[in-house]
Amino acid sequence: MNEENKNILLEEEEESSIDFGKIFQDLLKHKMLYLKVLPVAFVLAAIYALSLPNYYECTVKLSPELSGSRSTSGLASLASSFGVNIGSATAGADAIVPTLYPDLMNSSDFKTSLFPVKVTIEGDKEKGEKDRTMDYYDYLKDEQKAPWWSSAIKGFFSLFKSSAVSPQTSVNPFRLTREQAAIAKALDKKVVCDVDKKTMVITISVTDQNPVICATMADSVKNRLQKFITDYRTSKVRVDLEYNKKIAAETKARYEKARQKYSEFMDANQDIVLQTVRQKQTDLENDMQLQYNAYQQVAAQLMAAEMKVQQETPAFTTLQSATVPVVKAGPKRSQMCLIFLFLAFLGVTAWILYKEDDLKPLLGLS
Repeated sequence: MNEENKNILLEEEEESSIDFGKIFQDLLKHKMLYLKVLPVAFVLAAIYALSLPNYYECTVKLSPELSGSRSTSGLASLASSFGVNIGSATAGADAIVPTLYPDLMNSSDFKTSLFPVKVTIEGDKEKGEKDRTMDYYDYLKDEQKAPWWSSAIKGFFSLFKSSAVSPQTSVNPFRLTREQAAIAKALDKKVVCDVDKKTMVITISVTDQNPVICATMADSVKNRLQKFITDYRTSKVRVDLEYNKKIAAETKARYEKARQKYSEFMDANQDIVLQTVRQKQTDLENDMQLQYNAYQQVAAQLMAAEMKVQQETPAFTTLQSATVPVVKAGPKRSQMCLIFLFLAFLGVTAWILYKEDDLKPLLGLS
């Protein structure tokens, strides 16, 4: 009985064992299939890769000024190295911390603010072409190259759409048109912001088919982000500054009116020594002095408000400026061809193994 069980086990092991020699012979037997499929896959991969337009990438790095004391910021950076974020407890009244900048740049308000940025397409001087300047919105709408199949699909679906052209309307982030929404969505891939949670370094990457426009937009996005953060950080103190300017103008006008009234009274009553005249003179002089003291106090508050605006204005250190890229970032056509060939090789190999019934031992099936 035991010998029968051993024989059964040996037969099962022989059946389940992988015969690599047989697999190699089966693959070698269908070598012509590889010689047919792999060149076709290479040609298709080359057609696909060559149809993709080149694109360039420009990166800008910023280091923002963080609120809070040095000791607190040091503690926050130490905690962030262990994956703990205590920035909300130390940021004071600052509601927009650097980690929220990517969400800010993904908002419709920020993306639509890039539409009117002026960009220039340099013409070929040898052919006598002139430079063309246009809005970034028009550039994305009319000047972007696309693969031939994308243009074919777009042309096919355009047959079923109305030929009437809707007039260009102003950009309203609350209610974008279909075309404006499509271009705003395209900016999600073209403009990317990333923040290092440990060092709080802001990295802005812009990709575009034109290297000059790529660098132009990277610099423009950096400036607009700085302006937005500056406007936010100084919004409260700027309101206080405007209020102090208004109060200072009113107190100055009252002081000048009191001074003028006192001067006119003194000019009209130089030789009069009546007690009532002296009393009126004293009252006017006191009123002028009160208005002057009030004006001095308000002027001091105005100066303090101006200093507060300067104090609250954040400083950004540019670690890497925008430069026109010289080498294209993609597409990486050689890698695409290798991936196509590898997938074709795997597909042919799997088909041969299935046809020769070699998959069952490999998958452990009986």
